[in-house]
Amino acid sequence: MEPHPRPAVERSFILSIVLTSLILIAEVVGGFWTGSLALLSDAAHVFMDVFTLTLSFVALRLSAMPPDDRHTYGYHRLEVLAALINGLTLGVIAIGIFWEAAARWGAPEPIKSVEMLIIAVIGLVVNLIVAFVLGGHQHEHDEHEQEDMNVQSAFLHVVGDAVSSVGVIVAAGIIWFTGWYGVDVLASVLIGGIILLGSWRVLRPTLHLLMEGVPEGLDITRIGATLAAAPAVREVHDLHVWSLCAGHVALSAHVVVDDQPLGDTAALMAAIKRTLAESFGIQHTTIQIECATCGQGRQLASPEA
Repeated sequence: MEPHPRPAVERSFILSIVLTSLILIAEVVGGFWTGSLALLSDAAHVFMDVFTLTLSFVALRLSAMPPDDRHTYGYHRLEVLAALINGLTLGVIAIGIFWEAAARWGAPEPIKSVEMLIIAVIGLVVNLIVAFVLGGHQHEHDEHEQEDMNVQSAFLHVVGDAVSSVGVIVAAGIIWFTGWYGVDVLASVLIGGIILLGSWRVLRPTLHLLMEGVPEGLDITRIGATLAAAPAVREVHDLHVWSLCAGHVALSAHVVVDDQPLGDTAALMAAIKRTLAESFGIQHTTIQIECATCGQGRQLASPEA
């Protein structure tokens, strides 16, 4: 499989890392200054944004490296590994926020609400800019290809942080008007819940891919039936469809055909590959032509099915 460098996405990641780092500095300083757990929780989320964006950027660059003798498929899976790490770290951050919120609930600390509000608004604006920058790259693939998990995980981090900033703004407003400091703890719990939800949204498709699951949007039964419908095909078995990463779907299958000279199967092979590319967007295929079932794998389709 060919590497897929994406300079536009890389530039977006660099810009996002710079902007998000500025938010991090502002919220860490502001969190300690105002005494707000919600703001510090949001800062922890922003720190994970910086970590996520940096990790995703490195994975994006490394995944563009060509295949070699030790990694014959290339380094595409590094993008998936980055998404997995991002999802796990989101979960760890959420648990830490819940722990601190439980400790503070019995004794909320005084908070400078106006300063907290100003910092949260600045954070929200910058997060929305970063989300806009990254969001434009989520659907660059054609309709048959998966959404880029690496970009998606980074995008979800930033969107979650934008929502968290809204929670901090609401909490600051309530403290300003009512003086109830307990809402700061409730806002931090809300932020933790948003982060935990984001963790699941990243981990679920990532784990499915790592388990060699059939890519979303592809029906293996339909693929098998399409292969079996080709002329002279008597059976399709040992059919596997999986993804190395977003946009890189692979397929292998055994196709039983009528007994014929090997050279006569060239046209059939070309027709099968063309059908897989045009109907399902599958470009990387390994088809084994047989004149009798080898007994490997399970039968998936036949012309009579």
